[in-house]
Amino acid sequence: MRPVSGIKVATIRILDTTGVMPMLPVPAFVALVLGYLALRTLLSGGKPLLVVFLTACAVQAALVALVGGYGLDGLRPVLPVSATMIPPLGWITFQDALISRVSLRAMALHGTAPAFTLFCRVFAPETTDVVVSLVFLGYGASILLQLRARSDMPLARLDAGRVPVVIWQVLGWALIVSALSDVLIALAYATGNADWAGWIISVFSSLVLLVLGLLSGSPAASGAEEGEGEPLSAPSPHSVAEDAGILARLDTFLAHEPVHLDPNLTLARLARRLHLPEKRLSSAVNRVTGSNVSRHINAWRIRHACRLIEDGSTVTEAMLESGFNTKSNFNREFRRVTGKAPSQWQRGEEHSSKGTNVADGSFNGQAAGSSAGRG
Repeated sequence: MRPVSGIKVATIRILDTTGVMPMLPVPAFVALVLGYLALRTLLSGGKPLLVVFLTACAVQAALVALVGGYGLDGLRPVLPVSATMIPPLGWITFQDALISRVSLRAMALHGTAPAFTLFCRVFAPETTDVVVSLVFLGYGASILLQLRARSDMPLARLDAGRVPVVIWQVLGWALIVSALSDVLIALAYATGNADWAGWIISVFSSLVLLVLGLLSGSPAASGAEEGEGEPLSAPSPHSVAEDAGILARLDTFLAHEPVHLDPNLTLARLARRLHLPEKRLSSAVNRVTGSNVSRHINAWRIRHACRLIEDGSTVTEAMLESGFNTKSNFNREFRRVTGKAPSQWQRGEEHSSKGTNVADGSFNGQAAGSSAGRG
């Protein structure tokens, strides 16, 4: 720790060959990591909005380092404005990655958050801390409420299961925690404990930025790319017979066109192929099977994997050829559907009642979905 402009900032000391120990503020280290993630995402063809979000997090960490670590107080007024750009970008990235494409007009509307912060910073600076906290709190809560309200993420890869939901839940809470850190910083200054503020700024806030960057850079968090499609009509009032018909239509489609073997399959693409609204397909599967589309598709994938294993394929070959990318998800879904591990199935052990006839084509995905409960 070293005092700079009255605030102590945590630093990382790096010993070089001359014996000099340059000091790297923790926010600067975070900025380097996030900058690397942004560059890697850009070069690997990642989504532009994700690149922008990672870059914004990196820039914010760099600004914190320049102000708190190197004493460039001239940049201090910029910090609250640049900070309130992150929650709207996080929300837009979340929407674009998992739910629906965001129009330029909608993006522009979210620019009111940093614009209002700038207004407060100029004309009512005493309200700035409150505004910043409310922006982080509001967007974090919005992400969590959206995740709670939806049973399926239309643009998420079905193979990912609940991983995208969990990642964005953590990101939503990270925004809320950041709002709490702003409150703690204000309390530290109000109580004359500027040292505490330095720790919170350099460590606490930096860790939040790092979590936002690392998790949002996960492949599961950004979903799969989707092509342009025709807008779908609004769903009609449902009935039990209509729901059962939709499920039968889905299963017939999968039997003739095995799109479930594509690991990048999403609810949006599946609904488009069936000429149904995403919510209509999702709700019908949920009501009839007691599960969600992801688990229903995974049941089809497991049935395919069982056939491959019985035909002599290795467990890994069966996993990859059945639309799964990760061994953990494959093993979990295999046990959920069949009641046993893939290795047990490979050894030809007697099928449990839950897995009976999974591989012979008479398996009904509804049974597995119902036993698993609603997802």
